[in-house]
Amino acid sequence: MTDMAASSFVRQDLVPERPAPAKTTGFIGLVRSRLLSSPGNILLTILGLLLVWYTVIPAFRFLLVDAVWTGKDRTACLAENAGHAVGACWPYIQAKLAQLIYGFYPEAQRWRVNLTFLLAAILLLPLLVPRLPAKGVNSGLFFFAFPAVALFLLHGGGIAGFGVSWTAGLLQLFDESIGGAGQLLVNLSKTSAIAPLFWGLGKLIVLIGLLIHWLIYPLSWLRDQMQASSQPVWVDFLVTAVIVSAVLFVLGGGVRTGRRALIGSLATFAGIAVVIKLMGLDRGGLPIVDTRLWGGLLVTLVIAITGIVASMPIGIALALGRRSSIPLIRIFSITFIEFWRGVPLITVLFFATYMLPLFVPGNFAVDGLMRALIGVALFTGAYLAEVIRGGLAAVPRGQPEAASALGLSWWKTTSLIVLPQALRYVIPGIVNTFIGLFKDTSLVSIVALFDLLGSLRASFADPVWTTPTTAFTGFAFAGLIYFVFCFGMSRYSLFVENRLNAHRRH
Repeated sequence: MTDMAASSFVRQDLVPERPAPAKTTGFIGLVRSRLLSSPGNILLTILGLLLVWYTVIPAFRFLLVDAVWTGKDRTACLAENAGHAVGACWPYIQAKLAQLIYGFYPEAQRWRVNLTFLLAAILLLPLLVPRLPAKGVNSGLFFFAFPAVALFLLHGGGIAGFGVSWTAGLLQLFDESIGGAGQLLVNLSKTSAIAPLFWGLGKLIVLIGLLIHWLIYPLSWLRDQMQASSQPVWVDFLVTAVIVSAVLFVLGGGVRTGRRALIGSLATFAGIAVVIKLMGLDRGGLPIVDTRLWGGLLVTLVIAITGIVASMPIGIALALGRRSSIPLIRIFSITFIEFWRGVPLITVLFFATYMLPLFVPGNFAVDGLMRALIGVALFTGAYLAEVIRGGLAAVPRGQPEAASALGLSWWKTTSLIVLPQALRYVIPGIVNTFIGLFKDTSLVSIVALFDLLGSLRASFADPVWTTPTTAFTGFAFAGLIYFVFCFGMSRYSLFVENRLNAHRRH
């Protein structure tokens, strides 16, 4: 019995050899497992190869193989002179490179643009490297100090006053606007059917303007006294530094805990004083270059970076406002978001360029480039608000409840717990909006601003470089520039996303 049971489970002959497993590594393994593993994959592989054959290879030949690399005019890029079918005309790009970068910026002043680019790179690169220290100081310099320095570098000009003069001027402008509105209603009452209502409302507004005038009179008087001194900028600067530092010292806790705020304020004003002295802002500053002369990559970067930086706080504020429990704030945020998201960017640019001056006082001029920047920032902020609202909705409800149980206020809960998680969730959506904004900067050419594509189109009018391939070369070069910036933002966002979500990786 035992022998029979044992023999039934023992093989009497050798097992035949099995075929070797299919190779899954290396190039052959990749082709076998990924490209030719099924009829569907075989079909997709064939279609992909055909796509590469009819698109990538001709583009490669046009840009590199058949391209002309040297020449002084259009004759070098003609087929009869080159002896073969001509591809890209790179001498044209070399000749127009300055125009594509600076536009019509005066050649003698282009060092200011180069210095601005250099400062931006020096301040931005440390922010992009996570391991580098002093992120707070670096962020303050990039987001607050650099825009002011870049403005005076690129546009030029100086300052006639400082904080006290600027505050007094804004309050005086506000007072004049109220008084003008009241006087307008009084004048309308002479020809209106509801004259008593207009007259009474106008007189009330004029009275309010008069009260505001007397309230700001001490500040206006102080401004006039400083302007009458021999050094109005430095006197105003000193008074502003004393007032601001004293306020921060008191708000920081006074003698007990306010020293840190006082030291930070004094250090900030010392840095501002150094910038004013180095750039000569108290003596008129650099020569003024009108923004109508700006163009090329300079305008593209100014609009894109300003729109990205300015739209982020707008989007966060609108997203929080849309979720607010206060009806007035919630209704305003919803109305703002839906209005700007329902209007094309072209319409926004036209409105900001041609209609915005009608809504400001007559003695207050808004630069053309600044109008476009305002429109782009508001438009992008509305889109970012919905992206960030999605991130806020994705935060688990237990997070704010736990913070409330610990006794944290709404501001601390939002800024320290809810908002960081929400922004981490929607990094792809935020960067996608930024990439779309960078490409949409080309639309400003319709309001007479020569960005990269606008300067490129303007260069086509030069008969010295009119060839059959000039336009293709120019658009290919512009496309490469857009691709480099957009692809760089995309890859960096992927790096940040992976780094912030390291706790989710298995």
